[in-house]
Order: sequence, then structure tokens, then C-alpha cells
Amino acid sequence: MSDVVILGIGIHPFGRFDKTFEEIGAEAAAQAIDDAGVTWQDIQTAYLSRMYLPATSGARILRRLGSTDIPICDIEAACASGGVALRQAILAIRSGEIDLALVLGTEKMPRGFMDPSMIYAPWQVAMGLSLNPSYWSMRAKRHMYEHGTSELQIAKVAHKNHRNSVHNPNAMYRKEFSMEKIMESPLVCDPIHLLEICAPNDGAAAVVVASKERAAKLGGRPIQVDACVHTLATYSSDFRCPADSMSATMAPPGPTSATARKAYEIAGIGPQDIDCFEVQDTDAFCEIEIYEDIGLCGLGEGGALIDSGRTEINGDTPVNMSGGLICKGEPVGASHLGQIHEIVSQLRGDSGPRQVSGARTGMAHVLGAGGNCAVTIMSR
Repeated sequence: MSDVVILGIGIHPFGRFDKTFEEIGAEAAAQAIDDAGVTWQDIQTAYLSRMYLPATSGARILRRLGSTDIPICDIEAACASGGVALRQAILAIRSGEIDLALVLGTEKMPRGFMDPSMIYAPWQVAMGLSLNPSYWSMRAKRHMYEHGTSELQIAKVAHKNHRNSVHNPNAMYRKEFSMEKIMESPLVCDPIHLLEICAPNDGAAAVVVASKERAAKLGGRPIQVDACVHTLATYSSDFRCPADSMSATMAPPGPTSATARKAYEIAGIGPQDIDCFEVQDTDAFCEIEIYEDIGLCGLGEGGALIDSGRTEINGDTPVNMSGGLICKGEPVGASHLGQIHEIVSQLRGDSGPRQVSGARTGMAHVLGAGGNCAVTIMSR
């Protein structure tokens, strides 16, 4: 995929806003187009990633930039929606049919836990275990039992991410908390506390994608896309009881491991070659598990990795420099593109106090309902 680059980025801060989704999305799209040094009339196709918005939302948002006759397509794949939309734009460019595309992620989320009826059948919802924190906590408890991971280590992830968020103007929460405050915050679902979990919210992020040849003519500061992979892996933590069916012999690798492995193979590099990471931290334990799944450490060693300080901004494997979803919140359709905005900013050297020194490669990772997982690797 080295023939495709990200030429422009834009973002509307994540949070709660008295704005329509059309306003939020149009702001991010206009920023990305401006950053790429092109005009809306130059864009040849556009994709919108979203989960909760109505049909034809992409057209409704982008019509604010002016009416053109380009194709505009809405895409949904749970938390991986942004990765799928980006992949479709890349495939369109690689086909030779176009050489300049806009990918926009926008969401305006209802308050509270995500509606399980969006994902599960009525009988599954009625039998329980359909709210996210319930199965997140069960995975955390199992990891604690099998590998000795502690509540203190889980809290350290939240402590790191809240500290990073202070310097991110696009995050919903920008306040540092002590370890004591985090561990004493209300218990959501044992062992996950309120300050260790993300909130659904509003937001948008966008990228302009171009062929390398088109980018060379336009100039600017392009960032190379080395891999963009989406999988619906054989095994997922979403396949839990009550389930339609489950095999007793089914075992990992799970979605993140499978997707990361494919992305590394396409990019021709390994985790040791990547300078910074933005990963799914819908809860603080999830980040520990992803350390292991993307190869930053061995199975059961995620707790020790957070203890080591290596995932701090000044560590050798910085993770969630933006503050992660715990601090930014999770407008689902914008989630992955928001991560890509952060990685591109890092690779350009534009991240200010949260800048990873000398960053040349970066990975963005999302994992959502049904085992939908997307991984994007970029470099300069």
C-alpha cells in the first residue's frame, strides 16, 4: 500500500455539543481538505463512517461544502467503521479509477451505555451480558486470575492516559487524576472504575487520501499508508454466552492478534519497528490486553509492561499519547479516524507537549462489536 498517502487531516473535538451531526462533520471535512491544499471540487469520491446516524448522512453532511456529482457512501462496521471506510478509499485509489478521496467519520451518540439492541437479538439482550462493561470486566477478572494482573496496574493505564489528555485540545476530558482518585472513583463493573472507562459522545475526524503521484504534484506533508487491514476474526470476545453457537475448541488468536499480524505482514515490519501507538482503550484493562495482542509483550505480561513505564510518551513504545478513548470519548464512527489524526500529527512533529521524539512510524487500532477490528500502519 506504499502507493497511497494521507495528504490532509481534520478533526472536530470529541465531547458533547449543541450542534447537529451535519455541522460537526462538515467542520472536520473542511479542515482536512484545507490541510491537504486542495478544494472540495478536487475530491473524486467520499466515504462516511458512522454507526448511529441516519441513512445518507454522508451526503447530508458534505452537501454543506457544495453540491458535486461525486459518489458519497456511508459505511458501518461498529468501532472499526473508520478503518473500513479508509480501506475502501485506498482500494479505490489503487484501482486507478480515482486519485483523491475524502474519508470522514462522524457520530452524535446518545448518552449512557451503547444500546445493545443495535448489536444483539432481543433474546440475547433479555438474558443479560449485553452491556459492554459486563464482558469487559469478565475479561479483566480472567486475566487477573490467570496472570496476576492487578487493579493497580489497570489504574496505571488510566493514570497515564488522563495525564496525556491534558495536552490534547480535542479530548473530552483534559484533567490529570491521582492514582487514589482513579481507584476510588465509582465502580462501574468490578474491577472497572468510572475514571477507567470511556464515554460515548459526539465528534468527527477526516482524512484526505491520495495516490503518491497526485500527492507529489500537490506538495504538502503526505504520510504514507503502509497497511490498512479490517478483519472479522474467527474468535472474538463478543462470542460469549448467551450466543447463537460456540465451539468448545475455538481459541485465539482473537481479532486484534489476527488483524495486527496481517498488517505487519503487509507493511513488512513488526511491533519493534513502530514508534507510537493509538489503541482501543474503551476501558483501562483493554489497553493492557492489546499490548499483548499487538506484540508489545508476551501473553500475560501486559501488567508488567505498564509498570515498566515503556508505554509513556517518553518510553520506547508510547501508547495513547492523545489520552485514548478514556479521555477523548468514543464517537464510534470517528474513533479510528481520530486515532489516525493523532498518528499523522505525531509523524509530522505537530503534537506539542505530547510529541513522541523522532516518531517515524505509527499504528492505529480499533476493536468493536462482532469482532470487527481495524489496524492502520503509517510512516513518513
